[in-house]
Amino acid sequence: MNDKNSDYENLDGLRVVIDSKLKVASIILDRPPYNVVSMLQREHLSSVFKKLDNDKNVKIIVVKGEGKNFSSGGNVQGFMDSTPEKVSQLANNIKAPEMCSKPVVASVRGYCFGVGFELCLACDFRIVSDTTNFALPEQKIGMIPGSGGSIRLLHMIGMTRTKDIVMRSRWISGKEAENWGIATRCVEDNLLEESTNELIEELLNFSPLAQRTIKSVLRTAQDTTLHAAIELEGQAYGRLRSSNDFAAGVKAFNEKKKAKWSGS
Repeated sequence: MNDKNSDYENLDGLRVVIDSKLKVASIILDRPPYNVVSMLQREHLSSVFKKLDNDKNVKIIVVKGEGKNFSSGGNVQGFMDSTPEKVSQLANNIKAPEMCSKPVVASVRGYCFGVGFELCLACDFRIVSDTTNFALPEQKIGMIPGSGGSIRLLHMIGMTRTKDIVMRSRWISGKEAENWGIATRCVEDNLLEESTNELIEELLNFSPLAQRTIKSVLRTAQDTTLHAAIELEGQAYGRLRSSNDFAAGVKAFNEKKKAKWSGS
């Protein structure tokens, strides 16, 4: 069942749909046909993620665009009308999927440019269709990406390929993104929803606590040294040993049954 929630009304360029049965929330960029992202929309996006993160009835979050495109990018005039101080903080809103404790899946087709691409890169998984084209085109207007896109790409695919994308404002296809390790999976366009749902169903089978823990460990580990990250992982592993979910998982494994997770 798809439910509308009064907590998510009057959003700029966004629509939130919650499947109460599956406990999956969809955040839909809703300004077709290109789903251009406004400055206010960025702020709303951040607040929506915080609400969904605190909603115990939501386990997975999906981000997608209305229609044939994910997003062609941000509203350029909005940048021109904003102060330098405000513009310099844009990345704080777009990092919302990364900071969210729950798994976040981007389901992408068509244009995925600028801030749309940066938003995707902040998600945990990117399922893309063969109609997808990614780009960070800011060089064409004498600018650079400002919401974390170039830096996330650098961590994800290395210096050479990041420069190839960012310094040339080059388009890359969904298939190329998959080959480079940007996209989790590239599928035929008519299979996008099915493939996204398959991933969601898979993730729902895991312990919510274990999912939250490994996401936090990986997010922190990428900003520290190898040995410090291994120590961090070990500490998290030790804490999970005493969790209810771990006990339930071991019990289910021994009994060859499906585990019943409590998330604690």
